[in-house]
Amino acid sequence: MVFGDRGTGKSTAVRSLASLLPHMQVVTGCKFNCDPGSPVETCADVCDARRDKHCPTHKTVPVPVVDLPLGATEDRVVGALDLERALTRGEKAFEPGLLARAHRGFLYIDEVNLLEDHLVDLLLDVAASGENIVEREGLSVRHPARFVLVGSGNPEEGELRPQLLDRFGLSVDVRTPGNLADRVEILKRCDAFERDPEAFDALWRNENESASALIAAARERLGEVAVSDDALEAMSRLCMATGADGLRGELTLLRASRAAAALAGDEAVGDAHIRRVAAMALRHRLRRNPLDESGSTARVERALGEVFAS
Repeated sequence: MVFGDRGTGKSTAVRSLASLLPHMQVVTGCKFNCDPGSPVETCADVCDARRDKHCPTHKTVPVPVVDLPLGATEDRVVGALDLERALTRGEKAFEPGLLARAHRGFLYIDEVNLLEDHLVDLLLDVAASGENIVEREGLSVRHPARFVLVGSGNPEEGELRPQLLDRFGLSVDVRTPGNLADRVEILKRCDAFERDPEAFDALWRNENESASALIAAARERLGEVAVSDDALEAMSRLCMATGADGLRGELTLLRASRAAAALAGDEAVGDAHIRRVAAMALRHRLRRNPLDESGSTARVERALGEVFAS
């Protein structure tokens, strides 16, 4: 989740993820981005490419970053009856929606705090199960829908429902730069991109490719990163010190600190990795304390000092 001041490039940063992530393998012709290396998934019942129970061909595609507009209808999100096939062939077929396109990728909601309640409820169900179930118009369809949910917005325009807020693993606060040199550099880069997008892309291509290679290497060694009992205890103590509800805070800390260690090329999770991700994993999970005027980030930093000083 990316919350902060308007006009600070939140949407631009999220949409640029697609250029940094390593490409993925999908079954050719599958509308659900099926992984050819996995067993036949539940989409085989509704996908022509997998109905024969094997994967004849596959291709390499960018990881999808799918936008979910605030005004999207429920049919557009979950999928609906394919009217063209129904009218021309008399066949009852399923037309996949945005959730199918986002499978194995990212589903991005700009101004997520303004999303209509019925879509919030729908996303909560799918995020919990990793599966989209459609029961309407004589259709009974289920297909995998596992994606990273990314939202952005300005908290001044409204707050997120607690149920949806808790589903976001990490939270980032974005503020208008206060440093003059940073603001001037941003202006230069924006102007360079608007004048010649191709030249701008060529200028930064090497750095993008280096970042992509770093992410790919981190994915390869992620499963080998060790997490000691002491590290797990520190995570739990930190969540207890901040008063975070439930266990999602600890699980997010575990996954994020392991990812940070893998990205740094370290063999085990240490205190530095936990410190690096703690604020992002916990600040949006804290209850409001009317007797404590400090912000959530400051409360997490205070708890870090208590936990790692003992």
